Amino acid sequence: MSLREKDLPAAEQIALFARLRAATLPFGARLTLHGFPELALAAGADGVHLSGGGDAKAARALLGPGALIGLSTHTLVEAAAADPTALDYITASPVFLTRSKPGHGPALGLEGLSAFARTSAVPVVALAGIDAEAAPTCLAAGAKGVAIMGGIMRADDPRAAFAALAARAPSAI
Repeated sequence: MSLREKDLPAAEQIALFARLRAATLPFGARLTLHGFPELALAAGADGVHLSGGGDAKAARALLGPGALIGLSTHTLVEAAAADPTALDYITASPVFLTRSKPGHGPALGLEGLSAFARTSAVPVVALAGIDAEAAPTCLAAGAKGVAIMGGIMRADDPRAAFAALAARAPSAI
């Protein structure tokens, strides 16, 4: 699980992170923070998800070998440059067009996602426009996991939406 609230001031992100940590702790969930490694360290996060171009080696040096470190990528050049000594995963996006980020594209599609999986030396997580229907096809295309935000947040019943995802693609969770 990852907290992505980059528009909040640092103190508010840390406070929100603390509330999420308390809610997820009984489940043993790893909880990361999107943004800067320094903020992840201050929040006591289990790792950080870096924006494209982020310095994974510096994040690894700061957060240590047990931290979960990911990086956003949007091109095959970025995927090929992903350093397996510093990164645990990359996200490939947008796999599909999404209402959460209109105009963000063009979409990679399943062929593009497959190319990312073949190009990267670290596991690829499919991102953008993923739902319970698309998750299994993303895994079949080579993704090791999926990241879902909007489909769960916009669902009338988020618990049911998550359950449908878990039933269709349990290895992606």
